[in-house]
Amino acid sequence: MPTAVPNSPVTPGWLDWHPNPSKPTFALPAGTVDTHCHIFGPQAVFPFAPERKYTPCDASKDQLFALRDHLGIARNVIVQATCHGADNTAMVDALQASGGRARGIATVRPDIGERELRALDAAGVRGVRFNFVRRLVDSSPEDDLSLIAKKIAPLGWHIVLYFESADLPDLEDFFASLPTPLVIDHMGRPDVTRPADGPEFSRFLRFVAANDVWVKVTCPERLSVTGPAALNGERHPYADVVPFARRAVEEFPDRVLWGTDWPHPNLTDHMPDDGLLVDRIPQIAVTAEEQRRLLVDNPMRLYWPNEKV
Repeated sequence: MPTAVPNSPVTPGWLDWHPNPSKPTFALPAGTVDTHCHIFGPQAVFPFAPERKYTPCDASKDQLFALRDHLGIARNVIVQATCHGADNTAMVDALQASGGRARGIATVRPDIGERELRALDAAGVRGVRFNFVRRLVDSSPEDDLSLIAKKIAPLGWHIVLYFESADLPDLEDFFASLPTPLVIDHMGRPDVTRPADGPEFSRFLRFVAANDVWVKVTCPERLSVTGPAALNGERHPYADVVPFARRAVEEFPDRVLWGTDWPHPNLTDHMPDDGLLVDRIPQIAVTAEEQRRLLVDNPMRLYWPNEKV
């Protein structure tokens, strides 16, 4: 375990996660999986990477698991946060403390060896994340990423892709060449001021249809332009994002995933109430069958394929 170090100050304008989320009125089906959440530190125990683009508040495994239980979630998929770089220690610590109720998505370097990959696999890691969002990473060299993809493919892992929708035309050939299943964060960050049935989002969905791709219908608070925010009991938050998520759920009912994105990194406008984010689910997955596939069947098939709920 890393030696304790003094905390660095939080990035100015950074909002801490919601301290008192509401209890959802929507009863999540038994076995619900939050497929997109993060661990930050705690910094004094798990220092952040020197090359990070931001310094967040602490968001520990114990706080994540408390939220899990409060919302009625059964399992988590913890995605390595960019503030920790390729040091997966905090994420792996959370997996090992979860009692088998969490899986992980790691960040690794091209020179990673088979022994380290096998250790991550044993801890519960099931994929790696490639980040193409320029404000969060300096670059994403395709040769290095291709090498990583070849190394993880024998483990049966997948690749999580984070990118902006405007960049898909330049990236989709590279994405299609990768030798693993792909999971797309936040619906490829569509521009929700454009129609959900317009050419840009339709192109994204054609890419999904043509490849072995899963889609996370996550982070409406990050995509929304007109809101309203998931605060103060709002029953229909982020209405401008609903048509995009709804279309993905309808067209790919067996390849959509849901998650909270707790503790909601790098938000400066508002911090959503996670209970209200849960209550939004019936607006994007209308039927009980759609909800069960989105929340239970799909993530279990991807992350716990040999286990039953």
